[in-house]
Amino acid sequence: MRPKRIVGGTAAVAGALSLLAVGMPATAQAAAPAAQAAAPAAGPRWGTCPAGTEAPRGTYCSTLKVPLDYKKPNGRRIKLTLSIAGAGNAPRTLVVNPGGPGESGIGVAKLVWSSLPQKVAEKYNVVSFDPRGVGASTPVSCGDTSKLTKHPALPYTPRNAAEEKKRLTVARKVAEQCRQHSGDLLPHMTTENAVRDMDRIRAALGKPKLDYLGYSYGTRLGATYATLFPKRTGRMVLDSVMDPTASSYAAQFQQNTALQHRAEQFFAWTAQHDRTYHLGTTRAKVATAWEAARKKLTARPAGGRAGSAELDDLLASGMYTDLMWSELAGAVSDYRRGDTGALLAATDQLADGGVDPAMLAYSCVDDPWPRDWKTWRTDTRASARKAPLFGWLNTWYSAPCAFWKAKPTTPVKIGSVQVPPPLLLQAKDDAATPLAGARRMHAALRGSRLVVAGGGNHGQFLFDANSCVDKHGSRYLLTGKLPTRDTTCPAGPAPTP
Repeated sequence: MRPKRIVGGTAAVAGALSLLAVGMPATAQAAAPAAQAAAPAAGPRWGTCPAGTEAPRGTYCSTLKVPLDYKKPNGRRIKLTLSIAGAGNAPRTLVVNPGGPGESGIGVAKLVWSSLPQKVAEKYNVVSFDPRGVGASTPVSCGDTSKLTKHPALPYTPRNAAEEKKRLTVARKVAEQCRQHSGDLLPHMTTENAVRDMDRIRAALGKPKLDYLGYSYGTRLGATYATLFPKRTGRMVLDSVMDPTASSYAAQFQQNTALQHRAEQFFAWTAQHDRTYHLGTTRAKVATAWEAARKKLTARPAGGRAGSAELDDLLASGMYTDLMWSELAGAVSDYRRGDTGALLAATDQLADGGVDPAMLAYSCVDDPWPRDWKTWRTDTRASARKAPLFGWLNTWYSAPCAFWKAKPTTPVKIGSVQVPPPLLLQAKDDAATPLAGARRMHAALRGSRLVVAGGGNHGQFLFDANSCVDKHGSRYLLTGKLPTRDTTCPAGPAPTP
């Protein structure tokens, strides 16, 4: 689960402030390709990628038909769109998922392959895909939701019963529109079905085992695949790891607390650079200045469209990667001086996302959600006491799940003695997928190795300029050998003002 239009994931992440938004944090600058990309000679028929996918040069695409319902394998089929990048005849293929749930992967194949060290890139083609319900695959739609997501939005924390009722009305309408436009697809938008799709991709590629790299929600996909298909699981890297024991409902409250902790780190960093931002010389003073900006935006939205909810969205987005901290602090600093340009530009980019049908489709069906709103209200108020900046944000994003029109499923219980142990990579202060959850995944996947890096950026391998983490991931992909024991890495480079 991710805050509004952030993201599992991975990601997943910095579109609001001019960074690459693919569900995992963007690298400051991708490495040069290890070799000129070439269309592979075998497997699916690769060709030009569909219009609108914005696949980078050197990416090729193909399609694959899979059952809508795996209980009826000979029934209706839906389309998956795959992408590939690489040297063409590499001996291995790495399948990548960037997170979400429901994040497009078409552009990710080239991004990952171009960022691999040359020795690894020579041994792997990289394949990604739009999961079922997403983008260029058979998509879930909720119709035109633009009229339901006006800006400025109401403050996330309801000031009275009327505001709470208005937001609940929107949640009901979103759920109903999704049913109207995609009711036949919704019951089948599950992690288990997406995993079975991944096994069809493995088979289509002609590989006896699936080599896999998953970020954020992609770690849940990978761990579920390894549980269902242990004998078909190859080398597996899970980065920014989800808690396998928490429901989607419970996970959002875990995330709220982690986001609040990360925000306090951001405020402390901003205080260290008070000469640049002038928001306060201590964490507490910056927090006070931030709250003053929120209250002022509630009373008088900037440009008539950026209120406190929009600022909260920006803050949540910035907690995924500290690459955004300078622009985030600068936007609020400028606003306090009377310049709303940066704040409005960032707000408008976030607002473009609207409702995310695929994310809701997976989240609302993967496991049960409370149907009694009183439960949501009680749990959210308790969360808000620990995480006042985020207590209601995730709740309103997920609220359509209280009214969803498809029956929830029972998720696969991750882990068994047969699961080949993967490599787990995790940042200590990751706000999207907290460390405690990664440790639970480590316990569930016996024999796995956990590498914990300092810092809190979501998405470590290849995309955080952390040579220690990259060394562990690259060595494992090259050799298949896990570290002899769990270990730690220092944090990547600190952000600069």
